Amino acid sequence: MIAKEIKRGMIVVYDGAPCMIEGVVVQTPSARGAATLYKFRARNLLTKTKVDFVLKGAESLNEADFQRRAVKYLYADMEKMYFMDEENYEQYELTHDEVGDEKNYLTEDLEGVLVLIYNEMPVGIAVPFTIVLKIVQCDPGVKGNSATSRTKPATLETGLVIQVPEYIEEGTLVKVDSRTGEYLSRA
Repeated sequence: MIAKEIKRGMIVVYDGAPCMIEGVVVQTPSARGAATLYKFRARNLLTKTKVDFVLKGAESLNEADFQRRAVKYLYADMEKMYFMDEENYEQYELTHDEVGDEKNYLTEDLEGVLVLIYNEMPVGIAVPFTIVLKIVQCDPGVKGNSATSRTKPATLETGLVIQVPEYIEEGTLVKVDSRTGEYLSRA
């Protein structure tokens, strides 16, 4: 697949390993005859490291032989997290490192979770971009301060701490962007 067809969220083979594209920046040439450059930020799904690389418009990468299976989060112990395939009820186990930051958004009733399978082995998960979570602890807002755009820390049901507007109260359901970990709105 040529560089201009590679989009965010795709999984390609770079340097012999599957990498999920997290960002694309297109740099157009300023001189005649120069090539358009595509700068990619990706995450190596085997080592969990970030990879930056640049391709010219005519260069290409192979798409990774990958499967995405819809799963349901079951439970976690000290070493691993367990997921069940929603079609054939097969169970997958991943270490906390393999799940990575996505574990901050996992709840038992979360729908849209996908396990990423490469060479018949689960290597990670993908969660939806927008997650609804409940605030379990935050300081009360001060009356009259809602006119400004000040924020305060709030702890969500998964243990993740995010910044929310001052008027948000404990027990409120909020939408969170799972890519950036930022508050989006009330649910």
